[in-house]
Order: sequence, then C-alpha cells, then structure tokens
Amino acid sequence: MALHCGIIGLPNVGKSTLFNALTSSSAEASNYPFCTIKSNVGIVQIPDERLIEIEKLITTKKVVPANIEFVDIAGLVKGAHKGEGLGNQFLANILDMDTLVHVVRCFSASDVMHVEGDIDPVRDIEIIEMEILLKDIELIERRIERMRKTAKSGDKTARKDIAACEKLVEILNQGGALTSYNISSDMQYVVDDMKLLCAKPVIYVLNISENDIGKDTQMLETVKKYAVEKGISVVCICSELEEELSQLSPEDRKDFLDDLSINEVALASMIKQVYKTLHIVTFFTANPNELHAWTVFKGIKAPQAAGKIHTDFEKGFIRAEVISYEDYIAYGGEHGAKEHGVMRIEGKDYVVSDGDVVFFRFNI
Repeated sequence: MALHCGIIGLPNVGKSTLFNALTSSSAEASNYPFCTIKSNVGIVQIPDERLIEIEKLITTKKVVPANIEFVDIAGLVKGAHKGEGLGNQFLANILDMDTLVHVVRCFSASDVMHVEGDIDPVRDIEIIEMEILLKDIELIERRIERMRKTAKSGDKTARKDIAACEKLVEILNQGGALTSYNISSDMQYVVDDMKLLCAKPVIYVLNISENDIGKDTQMLETVKKYAVEKGISVVCICSELEEELSQLSPEDRKDFLDDLSINEVALASMIKQVYKTLHIVTFFTANPNELHAWTVFKGIKAPQAAGKIHTDFEKGFIRAEVISYEDYIAYGGEHGAKEHGVMRIEGKDYVVSDGDVVFFRFNI
C-alpha cells in the first residue's frame, strides 16, 4: 500500500523546504508566491529498525522498506476554490491523498514575504480550511444537480444520493469537518466516491525558526490550543534546519543533532504522526528472495493483507502462518519460532497486527 501525503498551506510557509528535508530532494523554494507551479512528488523509504533486526536472522537477496509518497502542492490563497492563484488545479492534486500535511508558518522573517501581510497562524489555517470546505460544497452541489436529472426518471438510488449529499452540505455549511461526525453509510459512500477533502485526516506542521526549537512561544501555544480544540495532531519542525540536515552524511547529521539536543529528524517525526493519524500497521514477509515491509490500515484481515502483495494471494487465500516480531527475534527466526510453538496458523478472520511476520498460503 502506497501512502500518499499532500503537503498544503499558504505560499511561503515552508512547504517546499519541508519537502526537500523529507525527500532529500531539490524542489525550488523561493521567496515569492506560486514558486511551485507543478506538484513535486517524492518517494521516501520508511525507516524501520525491525527490518535491520530481521535481516540479521535470514539470508535474503534484497530488503524492501515500506514507502511513503509526499506531494508538495503549490500554495493556496483566498479564493482558491474559485480558481484564484490557479487554485482549482492545486485543489485537484489533493484528491488522491490519504492525509494532508498542513504547513503553518510560525516564524518571523522580514525577508520572507507573507501573502496576508503579517504572521497569524490561526488565521492562515482557517483560510486554507475554508477554501477546502468551499471546494467540497461546490463539488457536492454539482453532484446534486446531476443526480436530480436522473431522479426525475424515478431512480430511487439517485434520490438516496441526493438526500445524502444535501445532508453533507448542511454539515459543511455549519463549518464542520466530516471527520468529526458519525455519518450514515449513504453519506460515507458519497464521501469516498468523491474523495472529499474535508474528510481527509490532517496534521498541522508548525514551521518554526531555529531559535524557537524546544521553546513554547506564545504563537505556538495559541496554535496548539486551536489544534487541540479541533482534535488535530501537531508536529513542530524547523524545515530550514531539517533541509540542511538532509544534505549531511548520517554521521555528520547525528553530530549536528547531538549539538542541538534534537532526538530525531523531521522524517521520523512526520512518519510517526502519519501512522498514528491514519491508524497504520506494518507487517513483514521474509524469504530468501526478499525481506519486505508492508503497510496496511489497522483492522485489515489476513486475505486483504495478502492482496496487498498480489491479488492472487487474496483470491486463493488458504491460511496465514504468523509469527510476532518479538517472537521472531527472541527465537532466532522462523525455524526457532516453529520449534518453540509460537508460529500460529490463522484463517480468513485473522486481523493483522503491527510487527507480524507472515507467510501466506494460497491456491491459484
């Protein structure tokens, strides 16, 4: 499963700088609006120490970490839902994202212009969220118009669709995020079918100055309070510093972090929060050809997890032979786990757990 994270925010808040830090890339990051015209895409391997430990116990041709895709989406402005600042193009790029990484400027720098003229993180967040909300309302209302033409012929499905859409518009007009509501199955169908933006999980990334690392400034406290009220997670990052770190060797990076008393780079913090927000778990397959980490949504059952590897695995699923990561390491790999009776045979109803080492049996 490829995870897709869209990096959004106003122009000049540090989106492309964060993207460069996360992907060790070289996306243009300049002091003018719409520097990023096309979305930059970067695939990042997810660091997982468990892969290193498993590899010590097997002989395999290659190791494949799980991946996460970051998409640096050009800055939105007021009126983006109506096309301001090429907003329609940029908003369209968000539709296929699993989660939105909303970069918020929390640093003062006279040499970096702000499209609104001054620094006000909560206002900036509300501008972006209002544009997303208005875009969703516009898309749903267009759907209602299309469905009404079908409903005139007596189509009951179209009538149900219209009722669901009207209820969604009612919720959005009240300024509510769809993630905060228990919506009906009919409404959920519309949300999933249209990939509505207001239903996507969000993480606020507060872009701070190097001088504010480790500090709780008044600005940060205000934004964090706002985030708590909305039930949204926050990560504080100095993206400019992280971009510099991404260009260093692992040894020099560690020394630099130690000097600054920083425990981990932006990528690690971001991925942990993405996993937590999206309820992601990782399972492993280990054989002489390949040691592979796979990411799936929490609660997925064994056949569907097998299908992430190959559709034939799901279609012909027979059983899953499962060893927990802890047991796999404790007993020296698959052979030791079998000898100690900790390898389990699981069927179609088994829910995959984080860290499972799995061998799928299937019949084509």
